[in-house]
Amino acid sequence: MLNSTALLTDHYELTMVRAAMGSGTAFRRSVFELFPRRLPTGRRYGVVAGVGRALEAIEAFTFDEPTVDWLLRHDVVDQPLADWLAGYRFGGSIWGYPEGEVYFPGSPLMIVEGSFAEAVILETVLLSIYNYDSAVASAASRMTAMAGDRSCIEMGSRRTNEIAAVAAARAAYVAGFSATSNLEAGRRYGVPTRGTAAHSFTLLHSCERAAFEAQLAALGESTTLLVDTYDIETAVRTGVELTQGTLGAIRLDSGDLAELAGEVRALLDSLGATKTRIMVTSDLDEWQIAALRGAPVDGFGVGTSLVTGSGAPTCGFVYKLVARSDTDEPDAPLLPVAKKSLNKTSIGGRKYALRRLDARGKAEAEVIGIGAPPNGDPNDRPLLVELVRNGAIVGAEPLSVAQQRHARSRAELPLSALKMSKGEAAIPTLLLDEHGATTDNPYARSEA
Repeated sequence: MLNSTALLTDHYELTMVRAAMGSGTAFRRSVFELFPRRLPTGRRYGVVAGVGRALEAIEAFTFDEPTVDWLLRHDVVDQPLADWLAGYRFGGSIWGYPEGEVYFPGSPLMIVEGSFAEAVILETVLLSIYNYDSAVASAASRMTAMAGDRSCIEMGSRRTNEIAAVAAARAAYVAGFSATSNLEAGRRYGVPTRGTAAHSFTLLHSCERAAFEAQLAALGESTTLLVDTYDIETAVRTGVELTQGTLGAIRLDSGDLAELAGEVRALLDSLGATKTRIMVTSDLDEWQIAALRGAPVDGFGVGTSLVTGSGAPTCGFVYKLVARSDTDEPDAPLLPVAKKSLNKTSIGGRKYALRRLDARGKAEAEVIGIGAPPNGDPNDRPLLVELVRNGAIVGAEPLSVAQQRHARSRAELPLSALKMSKGEAAIPTLLLDEHGATTDNPYARSEA
Protein backbone atom coordinates (compact mmCIF):
# COMPACT_ATOMS: atom_id res chain seq x y z
CA MET A 1 0.00 0.00 0.00
CA LEU A 2 1.16 3.55 -0.69
CA ASN A 3 2.09 5.95 2.06
CA SER A 4 -0.81 8.26 2.91
CA THR A 5 -1.89 10.41 -0.02
CA ALA A 6 -4.08 12.68 2.11
CA LEU A 7 -1.84 15.76 1.90
CA LEU A 8 -1.31 15.48 -1.85
CA THR A 9 -4.09 18.01 -2.01
CA ASP A 10 -4.83 21.72 -2.10
CA HIS A 11 -5.43 23.69 1.08
CA TYR A 12 -8.86 24.84 -0.06
CA GLU A 13 -10.27 21.33 -0.25
CA LEU A 14 -10.19 21.17 3.55
CA THR A 15 -11.29 24.75 4.12
CA MET A 16 -14.37 24.05 1.98
CA VAL A 17 -15.22 21.03 4.13
CA ARG A 18 -14.60 23.09 7.28
CA ALA A 19 -17.00 25.79 6.10
CA ALA A 20 -19.55 23.26 4.85
CA MET A 21 -19.58 21.54 8.24
CA GLY A 22 -20.30 24.91 9.76
CA SER A 23 -23.22 25.53 7.40
CA GLY A 24 -24.66 22.04 7.77
CA THR A 25 -24.11 21.08 4.11
CA ALA A 26 -20.98 18.93 4.28
CA PHE A 27 -22.74 15.59 4.32
CA ARG A 28 -25.30 16.10 1.58
CA ARG A 29 -25.16 13.44 -1.11
CA SER A 30 -23.22 14.80 -4.07
CA VAL A 31 -22.00 13.74 -7.50
CA PHE A 32 -18.70 15.02 -8.89
CA GLU A 33 -17.51 14.52 -12.45
CA LEU A 34 -13.94 14.50 -13.76
CA PHE A 35 -13.95 15.42 -17.46
CA PRO A 36 -12.24 17.37 -20.27
CA ARG A 37 -13.91 20.38 -21.86
CA ARG A 38 -11.65 20.01 -24.89
CA LEU A 39 -8.71 18.12 -26.30
CA PRO A 40 -5.27 19.76 -26.47
CA THR A 41 -5.13 21.99 -29.53
CA GLY A 42 -5.02 19.96 -32.72
CA ARG A 43 -5.26 16.55 -31.04
CA ARG A 44 -7.86 14.16 -32.42
CA TYR A 45 -8.30 11.90 -29.37
CA GLY A 46 -6.98 11.42 -25.85
CA VAL A 47 -6.13 8.35 -23.78
CA VAL A 48 -7.31 7.64 -20.23
CA ALA A 49 -4.44 6.63 -17.94
CA GLY A 50 -3.80 6.68 -14.21
CA VAL A 51 -6.98 4.84 -13.23
CA GLY A 52 -5.09 2.17 -11.32
CA ARG A 53 -2.90 4.76 -9.62
CA ALA A 54 -5.98 6.76 -8.69
CA LEU A 55 -7.57 3.72 -7.05
CA GLU A 56 -4.38 3.16 -5.06
CA ALA A 57 -4.42 6.82 -4.01
CA ILE A 58 -8.04 6.63 -2.85
CA GLU A 59 -7.27 3.57 -0.76
CA ALA A 60 -4.29 5.34 0.82
CA PHE A 61 -6.18 8.61 1.44
CA THR A 62 -6.24 8.53 5.24
CA PHE A 63 -5.20 10.95 7.98
CA ASP A 64 -2.99 9.64 10.77
CA GLU A 65 -2.57 11.41 14.09
CA PRO A 66 0.59 13.40 13.22
CA THR A 67 -1.06 14.63 10.00
CA VAL A 68 -4.21 15.76 11.78
CA ASP A 69 -2.11 17.46 14.48
CA TRP A 70 -0.15 19.34 11.80
CA LEU A 71 -3.36 20.53 10.16
CA LEU A 72 -4.69 21.75 13.51
CA ARG A 73 -1.47 23.56 14.39
CA HIS A 74 -1.52 25.40 11.09
CA ASP A 75 -5.22 26.28 11.38
CA VAL A 76 -6.11 24.43 8.19
CA VAL A 77 -8.81 22.57 10.13
CA ASP A 78 -10.75 23.13 13.34
CA GLN A 79 -11.43 20.48 15.97
CA PRO A 80 -14.71 19.14 14.51
CA LEU A 81 -13.08 18.67 11.10
CA ALA A 82 -9.97 17.17 12.70
CA ASP A 83 -12.14 14.61 14.50
CA TRP A 84 -13.87 13.70 11.21
CA LEU A 85 -10.60 13.43 9.28
CA ALA A 86 -9.14 11.10 11.90
CA GLY A 87 -11.63 8.45 10.83
CA TYR A 88 -11.81 9.31 7.12
CA ARG A 89 -12.03 6.65 4.47
CA PHE A 90 -13.87 7.25 1.24
CA GLY A 91 -17.15 5.32 1.55
CA GLY A 92 -18.87 6.35 -1.65
CA SER A 93 -18.99 4.85 -5.13
CA ILE A 94 -17.10 5.68 -8.32
CA TRP A 95 -17.65 4.86 -11.98
CA GLY A 96 -15.32 5.77 -14.83
CA TYR A 97 -13.78 5.05 -18.20
CA PRO A 98 -11.45 2.09 -17.76
CA GLU A 99 -7.72 2.58 -18.20
CA GLY A 100 -6.51 2.62 -21.80
CA GLU A 101 -9.84 3.81 -23.23
CA VAL A 102 -9.79 6.77 -25.61
CA TYR A 103 -11.75 9.90 -24.77
CA PHE A 104 -13.16 13.05 -26.37
CA PRO A 105 -14.40 16.51 -25.28
CA GLY A 106 -17.04 16.13 -22.57
CA SER A 107 -16.33 12.47 -21.81
CA PRO A 108 -17.31 11.77 -18.15
CA LEU A 109 -14.05 10.03 -17.29
CA MET A 110 -14.83 9.60 -13.60
CA ILE A 111 -18.07 9.99 -11.63
CA VAL A 112 -17.70 10.18 -7.86
CA GLU A 113 -20.74 9.85 -5.60
CA GLY A 114 -20.68 10.31 -1.84
CA SER A 115 -21.15 13.07 0.69
CA PHE A 116 -19.83 16.45 -0.39
CA ALA A 117 -17.10 16.27 2.24
CA GLU A 118 -15.75 12.84 1.39
CA ALA A 119 -15.84 13.43 -2.37
CA VAL A 120 -14.54 16.99 -2.64
CA ILE A 121 -11.28 16.32 -0.80
CA LEU A 122 -10.29 13.79 -3.47
CA GLU A 123 -10.33 16.45 -6.19
CA THR A 124 -6.68 17.46 -6.24
CA VAL A 125 -5.09 14.03 -6.03
CA LEU A 126 -7.40 12.61 -8.70
CA LEU A 127 -6.74 15.51 -11.08
CA SER A 128 -3.00 15.33 -10.43
CA ILE A 129 -2.91 11.68 -11.44
CA TYR A 130 -5.34 11.79 -14.36
CA ASN A 131 -4.01 14.99 -15.92
CA TYR A 132 -0.39 13.86 -16.01
CA ASP A 133 -0.80 10.17 -16.73
CA SER A 134 -3.33 10.78 -19.50
CA ALA A 135 -1.10 13.44 -21.07
CA VAL A 136 1.78 10.97 -21.26
CA ALA A 137 -0.44 8.14 -22.51
CA SER A 138 -1.99 10.38 -25.17
CA ALA A 139 1.46 11.32 -26.46
CA ALA A 140 2.61 7.70 -26.23
CA SER A 141 -0.37 6.52 -28.26
CA ARG A 142 0.54 8.85 -31.11
CA MET A 143 4.10 7.57 -31.00
CA THR A 144 3.19 3.88 -31.01
CA ALA A 145 0.66 4.53 -33.79
CA MET A 146 3.45 5.99 -35.92
CA ALA A 147 5.88 3.23 -34.95
CA GLY A 148 3.48 0.52 -36.09
CA ASP A 149 4.88 -2.92 -35.26
CA ARG A 150 8.28 -1.53 -34.23
CA SER A 151 8.97 -1.34 -30.50
CA CYS A 152 9.06 1.84 -28.43
CA ILE A 153 10.97 2.06 -25.15
CA GLU A 154 10.31 4.77 -22.56
CA MET A 155 13.53 6.39 -21.32
CA GLY A 156 12.57 9.80 -19.96
CA SER A 157 13.33 9.42 -16.25
CA ARG A 158 16.11 12.01 -16.36
CA ARG A 159 13.81 14.57 -17.97
CA THR A 160 11.17 14.80 -15.23
CA ASN A 161 10.98 14.49 -11.44
CA GLU A 162 11.56 11.12 -9.86
CA ILE A 163 7.89 10.49 -8.95
CA ALA A 164 6.55 11.54 -12.35
CA ALA A 165 9.15 9.31 -14.01
CA VAL A 166 7.53 6.20 -12.55
CA ALA A 167 4.04 7.39 -13.51
CA ALA A 168 5.21 8.23 -17.03
CA ALA A 169 6.69 4.78 -17.57
CA ARG A 170 3.42 3.19 -16.45
CA ALA A 171 1.28 5.45 -18.64
CA ALA A 172 3.49 4.88 -21.69
CA TYR A 173 3.14 1.13 -21.23
CA VAL A 174 -0.67 1.48 -21.24
CA ALA A 175 -0.44 3.17 -24.64
CA GLY A 176 1.73 0.51 -26.25
CA PHE A 177 5.33 1.11 -25.21
CA SER A 178 7.02 -2.24 -24.73
CA ALA A 179 9.45 -1.38 -21.93
CA THR A 180 10.98 1.35 -19.76
CA SER A 181 14.41 2.24 -18.47
CA ASN A 182 12.92 3.01 -15.02
CA LEU A 183 13.51 0.22 -12.52
CA GLU A 184 10.94 1.45 -9.99
CA ALA A 185 8.23 1.22 -12.65
CA GLY A 186 9.32 -2.36 -13.17
CA ARG A 187 9.27 -3.19 -9.47
CA ARG A 188 6.03 -1.38 -8.65
CA TYR A 189 3.93 -1.99 -11.77
CA GLY A 190 5.58 -4.86 -13.61
CA VAL A 191 6.54 -2.77 -16.66
CA PRO A 192 9.35 -4.63 -18.49
CA THR A 193 12.69 -2.84 -18.05
CA ARG A 194 15.58 -2.51 -20.50
CA GLY A 195 19.03 -0.93 -20.41
CA THR A 196 22.55 -1.41 -21.73
CA ALA A 197 25.18 1.35 -21.72
CA ALA A 198 25.73 5.05 -22.32
CA HIS A 199 28.58 6.97 -23.96
CA SER A 200 30.30 7.29 -20.58
CA PHE A 201 30.84 3.52 -20.51
CA THR A 202 32.70 3.64 -23.82
CA LEU A 203 34.71 6.69 -22.70
CA LEU A 204 35.67 4.88 -19.47
CA HIS A 205 37.68 2.30 -21.38
CA SER A 206 40.99 2.72 -23.16
CA CYS A 207 39.30 2.05 -26.50
CA GLU A 208 35.91 1.24 -27.97
CA ARG A 209 36.81 -2.40 -28.53
CA ALA A 210 37.59 -2.84 -24.83
CA ALA A 211 34.26 -1.28 -23.88
CA PHE A 212 32.36 -3.55 -26.26
CA GLU A 213 34.24 -6.62 -25.01
CA ALA A 214 33.31 -5.76 -21.41
CA GLN A 215 29.63 -5.19 -22.27
CA LEU A 216 29.40 -8.40 -24.29
CA ALA A 217 31.07 -10.37 -21.49
CA ALA A 218 28.55 -9.06 -18.98
CA LEU A 219 25.35 -9.02 -21.04
CA GLY A 220 25.89 -11.48 -23.87
CA GLU A 221 25.71 -11.17 -27.62
CA SER A 222 22.01 -10.20 -27.57
CA THR A 223 22.89 -6.82 -26.05
CA THR A 224 22.68 -3.45 -27.83
CA LEU A 225 25.92 -1.61 -28.53
CA LEU A 226 25.95 2.20 -28.72
CA VAL A 227 27.98 2.90 -31.85
CA ASP A 228 28.22 6.68 -32.26
CA THR A 229 30.71 7.66 -29.55
CA TYR A 230 33.52 7.86 -32.12
CA ASP A 231 33.22 6.54 -35.67
CA ILE A 232 30.03 4.65 -36.47
CA GLU A 233 31.38 2.41 -39.23
CA THR A 234 34.35 1.33 -37.14
CA ALA A 235 32.10 0.63 -34.16
CA VAL A 236 29.68 -1.46 -36.19
CA ARG A 237 32.50 -3.49 -37.72
CA THR A 238 33.98 -4.06 -34.26
CA GLY A 239 30.65 -5.18 -32.78
CA VAL A 240 30.00 -7.61 -35.62
CA GLU A 241 33.56 -8.99 -35.44
CA LEU A 242 33.38 -9.56 -31.68
CA THR A 243 30.08 -11.46 -31.99
CA GLN A 244 30.83 -13.21 -35.29
CA GLY A 245 27.72 -11.59 -36.78
CA THR A 246 25.29 -12.49 -33.98
CA LEU A 247 25.11 -9.07 -32.27
CA GLY A 248 21.61 -8.37 -31.02
CA ALA A 249 21.35 -4.66 -31.88
CA ILE A 250 23.15 -1.39 -32.33
CA ARG A 251 21.93 2.02 -31.15
CA LEU A 252 22.22 5.33 -32.98
CA ASP A 253 21.87 8.43 -30.80
CA SER A 254 22.84 11.35 -33.06
CA GLY A 255 22.99 12.67 -36.58
CA ASP A 256 20.59 12.21 -39.47
CA LEU A 257 18.97 9.04 -38.17
CA ALA A 258 17.21 8.09 -41.41
CA GLU A 259 20.37 8.39 -43.50
CA LEU A 260 22.55 6.71 -40.89
CA ALA A 261 20.09 3.84 -40.39
CA GLY A 262 20.17 3.12 -44.13
CA GLU A 263 23.95 3.16 -44.22
CA VAL A 264 24.28 1.00 -41.10
CA ARG A 265 21.73 -1.50 -42.35
CA ALA A 266 23.64 -1.91 -45.58
CA LEU A 267 26.89 -2.30 -43.64
CA LEU A 268 25.44 -4.88 -41.25
CA ASP A 269 23.99 -6.91 -44.11
CA SER A 270 27.29 -6.80 -46.00
CA LEU A 271 29.03 -8.16 -42.91
CA GLY A 272 26.51 -10.99 -42.56
CA ALA A 273 24.79 -9.50 -39.50
CA THR A 274 21.40 -9.58 -41.16
CA LYS A 275 19.54 -10.19 -37.89
CA THR A 276 21.19 -7.36 -35.94
CA ARG A 277 18.53 -4.78 -35.19
CA ILE A 278 18.88 -1.00 -35.35
CA MET A 279 17.55 1.08 -32.45
CA VAL A 280 17.43 4.87 -32.57
CA THR A 281 17.21 7.52 -29.86
CA SER A 282 17.94 11.27 -29.71
CA ASP A 283 15.01 13.47 -28.60
CA LEU A 284 12.41 11.65 -30.69
CA ASP A 285 8.74 12.57 -30.88
CA GLU A 286 5.78 11.27 -32.89
CA TRP A 287 6.63 13.40 -35.94
CA GLN A 288 10.21 12.15 -36.07
CA ILE A 289 9.05 8.57 -35.62
CA ALA A 290 6.62 9.08 -38.51
CA ALA A 291 9.45 10.49 -40.63
CA LEU A 292 11.49 7.34 -39.94
CA ARG A 293 8.78 4.99 -41.18
CA GLY A 294 10.67 4.32 -44.40
CA ALA A 295 14.03 3.86 -42.70
CA PRO A 296 15.34 0.42 -41.67
CA VAL A 297 14.78 1.12 -37.97
CA ASP A 298 13.62 -1.67 -35.66
CA GLY A 299 12.83 0.31 -32.51
CA PHE A 300 12.71 3.71 -30.87
CA GLY A 301 13.80 5.03 -27.49
CA VAL A 302 11.82 8.11 -26.44
CA GLY A 303 12.41 10.40 -23.47
CA THR A 304 11.83 14.13 -23.14
CA SER A 305 8.92 14.51 -25.54
CA LEU A 306 7.08 11.57 -24.01
CA VAL A 307 7.29 12.54 -20.35
CA THR A 308 6.24 16.12 -21.15
CA GLY A 309 3.19 15.08 -23.16
CA SER A 310 4.79 16.06 -26.47
CA GLY A 311 3.63 19.66 -26.27
CA ALA A 312 0.53 18.97 -24.13
CA PRO A 313 1.86 18.39 -20.58
CA THR A 314 -1.63 18.37 -19.08
CA CYS A 315 -5.02 17.31 -20.38
CA GLY A 316 -6.93 20.17 -18.75
CA PHE A 317 -9.27 17.81 -16.89
CA VAL A 318 -11.54 19.41 -14.30
CA TYR A 319 -13.51 18.01 -11.34
CA LYS A 320 -16.91 19.61 -10.92
CA LEU A 321 -19.97 19.15 -8.74
CA VAL A 322 -22.80 18.22 -11.12
CA ALA A 323 -25.55 17.12 -8.72
CA ARG A 324 -26.36 17.35 -5.00
CA SER A 325 -29.23 16.82 -2.60
CA ASP A 326 -30.85 19.49 -0.45
CA THR A 327 -30.73 17.48 2.79
CA ASP A 328 -28.55 14.91 4.52
CA GLU A 329 -31.13 12.16 3.98
CA PRO A 330 -29.51 9.30 2.02
CA ASP A 331 -32.51 8.94 -0.31
CA ALA A 332 -32.99 12.67 -0.91
CA PRO A 333 -33.32 13.41 -4.64
CA LEU A 334 -30.28 14.71 -6.50
CA LEU A 335 -30.62 18.11 -8.15
CA PRO A 336 -28.42 19.00 -11.13
CA VAL A 337 -26.05 21.95 -10.66
CA ALA A 338 -23.71 23.57 -13.20
CA LYS A 339 -21.26 26.42 -13.72
CA LYS A 340 -22.12 29.13 -16.23
CA SER A 341 -18.76 30.91 -16.09
CA LEU A 342 -17.48 32.24 -19.41
CA ASN A 343 -15.24 29.62 -21.08
CA LYS A 344 -15.60 27.33 -18.05
CA THR A 345 -19.04 25.86 -18.56
CA SER A 346 -20.09 22.63 -16.90
CA ILE A 347 -23.24 20.56 -17.49
CA GLY A 348 -25.38 19.59 -14.52
CA GLY A 349 -26.66 16.09 -13.86
CA ARG A 350 -25.24 12.58 -13.66
CA LYS A 351 -23.75 11.38 -16.96
CA TYR A 352 -23.75 8.05 -18.78
CA ALA A 353 -21.67 7.29 -21.86
CA LEU A 354 -21.41 4.92 -24.80
CA ARG A 355 -19.30 4.70 -27.94
CA ARG A 356 -21.50 4.59 -31.05
CA LEU A 357 -20.10 2.10 -33.56
CA ASP A 358 -21.10 1.47 -37.15
CA ALA A 359 -21.73 -1.94 -38.70
CA ARG A 360 -17.97 -2.40 -39.26
CA GLY A 361 -17.18 -1.69 -35.62
CA LYS A 362 -15.75 1.76 -36.32
CA ALA A 363 -16.46 4.61 -33.89
CA GLU A 364 -18.95 7.23 -35.08
CA ALA A 365 -19.69 9.28 -31.96
CA GLU A 366 -19.24 9.66 -28.21
CA VAL A 367 -22.79 9.68 -26.85
CA ILE A 368 -23.35 11.19 -23.39
CA GLY A 369 -26.68 10.83 -21.65
CA ILE A 370 -27.59 13.43 -19.01
CA GLY A 371 -29.68 11.97 -16.22
CA ALA A 372 -30.37 8.69 -18.03
CA PRO A 373 -28.29 6.18 -20.03
CA PRO A 374 -28.47 6.78 -23.81
CA ASN A 375 -30.07 4.07 -25.90
CA GLY A 376 -27.65 2.30 -28.18
CA ASP A 377 -27.64 -0.28 -30.93
CA PRO A 378 -26.48 -3.81 -30.10
CA ASN A 379 -22.97 -3.06 -31.36
CA ASP A 380 -22.61 0.20 -29.38
CA ARG A 381 -20.29 -0.02 -26.40
CA PRO A 382 -20.99 1.31 -22.86
CA LEU A 383 -17.96 3.19 -21.53
CA LEU A 384 -18.45 3.54 -17.78
CA VAL A 385 -17.38 0.72 -15.48
CA GLU A 386 -17.65 0.39 -11.71
CA LEU A 387 -14.41 1.32 -9.96
CA VAL A 388 -15.41 1.73 -6.30
CA ARG A 389 -18.51 0.32 -4.60
CA ASN A 390 -19.43 1.71 -1.17
CA GLY A 391 -15.77 2.43 -0.44
CA ALA A 392 -14.42 -0.91 -1.71
CA ILE A 393 -12.09 -0.96 -4.72
CA VAL A 394 -13.69 -3.19 -7.37
CA GLY A 395 -12.09 -1.90 -10.57
CA ALA A 396 -8.43 -2.85 -10.12
CA GLU A 397 -6.96 -4.82 -13.02
CA PRO A 398 -3.58 -5.88 -14.44
CA LEU A 399 -1.77 -3.23 -16.46
CA SER A 400 -1.63 -5.61 -19.42
CA VAL A 401 -5.44 -5.49 -19.62
CA ALA A 402 -5.32 -1.71 -19.97
CA GLN A 403 -2.70 -2.01 -22.70
CA GLN A 404 -4.84 -4.48 -24.65
CA ARG A 405 -7.91 -2.28 -24.18
CA HIS A 406 -6.09 0.71 -25.59
CA ALA A 407 -5.05 -1.19 -28.69
CA ARG A 408 -8.67 -2.21 -29.28
CA SER A 409 -10.20 1.20 -28.64
CA ARG A 410 -7.68 3.00 -30.85
CA ALA A 411 -8.33 0.48 -33.61
CA GLU A 412 -12.03 1.42 -33.50
CA LEU A 413 -11.27 5.02 -34.45
CA PRO A 414 -11.52 6.28 -38.01
CA LEU A 415 -8.22 6.56 -39.88
CA SER A 416 -8.32 10.34 -39.54
CA ALA A 417 -7.60 9.93 -35.82
CA LEU A 418 -4.04 8.88 -36.63
CA LYS A 419 -3.15 11.90 -38.73
CA MET A 420 -0.31 13.93 -37.26
CA SER A 421 -1.65 17.19 -38.69
CA LYS A 422 -3.77 19.34 -36.42
CA GLY A 423 -7.48 18.68 -36.64
CA GLU A 424 -10.78 18.33 -34.84
CA ALA A 425 -11.75 15.44 -32.58
CA ALA A 426 -11.90 12.18 -34.55
CA ILE A 427 -15.57 11.70 -33.62
CA PRO A 428 -18.18 14.16 -32.33
CA THR A 429 -19.55 14.19 -28.80
CA LEU A 430 -23.37 14.07 -28.72
CA LEU A 431 -25.28 15.13 -25.61
CA LEU A 432 -28.72 13.65 -24.96
CA ASP A 433 -31.22 14.76 -22.31
CA GLU A 434 -33.11 12.35 -20.02
CA HIS A 435 -35.64 11.73 -22.79
CA GLY A 436 -32.96 10.81 -25.33
CA ALA A 437 -33.28 14.03 -27.34
CA THR A 438 -30.15 15.80 -28.59
CA THR A 439 -29.35 18.85 -26.51
CA ASP A 440 -26.89 21.75 -26.75
CA ASN A 441 -23.26 20.72 -26.43
CA PRO A 442 -21.05 23.56 -25.16
CA TYR A 443 -17.94 21.38 -25.60
CA ALA A 444 -18.49 21.38 -29.37
CA ARG A 445 -17.73 25.09 -29.43
CA SER A 446 -14.15 26.27 -29.50
CA GLU A 447 -14.68 28.61 -26.55
CA ALA A 448 -16.14 25.90 -24.29
